Amino acid sequence: MSRIDYFRDPSAPPANSVVPSVTVVVTDEAGRLLLIHKTDNNLWALPGGGHDIGEFVADTAVREVREETGIDVVVDSIVGLYTDPGHVMAYDDGEVRQQFSICFKARPVGGDLRTSSESKEVRWVDPADLGNLDIHPSMRLRIGHGLEPLPRQPYIG
Repeated sequence: MSRIDYFRDPSAPPANSVVPSVTVVVTDEAGRLLLIHKTDNNLWALPGGGHDIGEFVADTAVREVREETGIDVVVDSIVGLYTDPGHVMAYDDGEVRQQFSICFKARPVGGDLRTSSESKEVRWVDPADLGNLDIHPSMRLRIGHGLEPLPRQPYIG
């Protein structure tokens, strides 16, 4: 399935759904950022995805990172909550989803890099090289917040 992201675009179609989702800022000991090259929109992004019924939202973050990258993580904190109604994603099946994303900060604890059906490339990226990648503005916002050295509140439960 393909998708088009609209970010504060007056020509965007109206949203017809909202799905709670997560994105995850994962940095290694060298300060590199874990990114995926997505299959649905051909952009680079943080790993993440939809929250499932019966799941703690932090477990969604752990599951999505593992599914999309092969890396096992532990969630340390919340970066932010992103609910801009001006950001919608139009899918080729007619769904137009309003953004509702919780961004977490996590650290790797195991696993090996691998791709998935949602990621055609997975890599650790030096933050200085982010300008060379095609990244949606809303994702750049999350990445910037996640890489800030400011202390964040720890995630509990």
